[in-house]
Amino acid sequence: MSPYTLTKTRFSEGTWEGVVTADGRGTPRPELVATHLGTSLTGVTVTDTAEPGRWVLKVPVPPQAVGDGVQTVLIADARTDATLGSVTLVAGEPLHGDLQAEIDLLRAELDMLKRAFRRHCAETA
Repeated sequence: MSPYTLTKTRFSEGTWEGVVTADGRGTPRPELVATHLGTSLTGVTVTDTAEPGRWVLKVPVPPQAVGDGVQTVLIADARTDATLGSVTLVAGEPLHGDLQAEIDLLRAELDMLKRAFRRHCAETA
């Protein structure tokens, strides 16, 4: 288990940013690694903040991680190999059908609930 907690702050212009917080005093600066499909990413930075035990993490998302389907960048503690977080990118046409099917299913379930509620109200009135 890692002595660090990672909280996302923003994802803008191809760079994912978060705050790394140490669980206790005296915890050293984190050594973090970001990987995509098992390959370590370059350009990952951990910057000190004015507050002890907190650092700003920046992970540039590489172009090869942007494409059809679901792509995941894992962020891990290099010392313990514990995964602290992930960046998930969802894009492309293959997902359009899946999302449309889910929306259609939700609409059908909502219609079923409305009918059941109306029937219940009519029977109890």
